[in-house]
Amino acid sequence: MIEKIEDIEQKYKSLQNELSNPDVVNNLDRFKTLNEEMKKIMPIYEKAQEYKKTLQTIEESKELLKDEELRELAKEELKEAQENLEKIENELKVLLIPKDPADDKNVILEIRAGTGGEEAALFAADLFRMYTRYAENKGFKIEIMEQSLSETGGIKEIIANIKGKGAYAKFKYESGTHRVQRVPTTESQGRIHTSAATVAVLPEAEDVDIQINPDDLRIDVFRSSGHGGQHVNTTDSAVRITHLPTNTVVSCQDEKSQLKNKNKAMTILKARLYELHRKQLEQERAQERKQQIGSGDRSERIRTYNFPQGRVTDHRINLTLYKLDSIMEGDLDELVDALTLEDQSKKLKGEGL
Repeated sequence: MIEKIEDIEQKYKSLQNELSNPDVVNNLDRFKTLNEEMKKIMPIYEKAQEYKKTLQTIEESKELLKDEELRELAKEELKEAQENLEKIENELKVLLIPKDPADDKNVILEIRAGTGGEEAALFAADLFRMYTRYAENKGFKIEIMEQSLSETGGIKEIIANIKGKGAYAKFKYESGTHRVQRVPTTESQGRIHTSAATVAVLPEAEDVDIQINPDDLRIDVFRSSGHGGQHVNTTDSAVRITHLPTNTVVSCQDEKSQLKNKNKAMTILKARLYELHRKQLEQERAQERKQQIGSGDRSERIRTYNFPQGRVTDHRINLTLYKLDSIMEGDLDELVDALTLEDQSKKLKGEGL
């Protein structure tokens, strides 16, 4: 830990020197870059100084133990300082965990009804409403990019763009299969049915993240069928883009403008290819290591929403909360905080999730 602290101090001093250099001050781009680095390292530097100060207190208290008159006071100070040291060290370790470079990005959220027919579509709509409320609570903006509705107002499939700094950090643990247990409104016998919906959370890719060769794309246009097949567009405004090397297909027909549909489809395609690239890198770095929470594995059931008992259980961390109503209204903080803490704990042990 001392070696790491010395590295932090060296980096901090180096940044300080550069930021006070007149040549750097006059170079706006360089100054901004260094200032961003300083903002990132400052909390770590301050925690490191607190760690060193606590170590010094421990050494001073040990010296005072030799003084008979001050021994009892020194014992109390030593105990308190040692407890603080452990706490500060854990906080410092968390700060030293490399930040996911995608954490600050916008999100492409995809929800699809799974097993359970119409009830699954209604549950998918409930999930989308829950995420919409959560996004609004966090000050994020949400835009529907593509959707397919069921006859009763449920959602067969929906793709939305969630915009705001830190959106991916808040949503990335939601990827996977969500299961619901409740009595459908159409159930006359009062029997509990189990349905499911899948959620995928992708960081929105920027042009600097991923480059797509236009020659690798096949773009088809076709006539939009409208939401839920309720009306038919008379122009070929719908767009389907196929990325030939990966056979990734994205279609968009939500807008009346072909250009707008093409732009939306490209945004979704870039996000999917960026996530594919991220996964490949992750596998190269840790071949057999279990993927982090929210990796998007559709086969893994991550959470159950039990309406009769009013509970929500996240199976990855064995957390059960009896506050289903508030969770469905977008109160996800307790779940997200617990998942984030577990992820950090695993990374501290070098395990990953």
